[in-house]
Amino acid sequence: MKNNVKITRIKMNITQQELAQRVGVARQTIGLIEKGEYNPSLQLCIAIAKELNKTLDDLFWKVER
Repeated sequence: MKNNVKITRIKMNITQQELAQRVGVARQTIGLIEKGEYNPSLQLCIAIAKELNKTLDDLFWKVER
């Protein structure tokens, strides 16, 4: 699943490890989510969105063009 987690995280100057600790997952999980190689649960998506001060749409909604 394509998403904006990596871009948003980097703009906020947060490491994968920091984000992982804040949402209670392994750093590797955040890496896989950013690569689009892991589909997180809705609960995890919400936790990530809250930590990055974004909406689910901002991070996970893909607009077709």
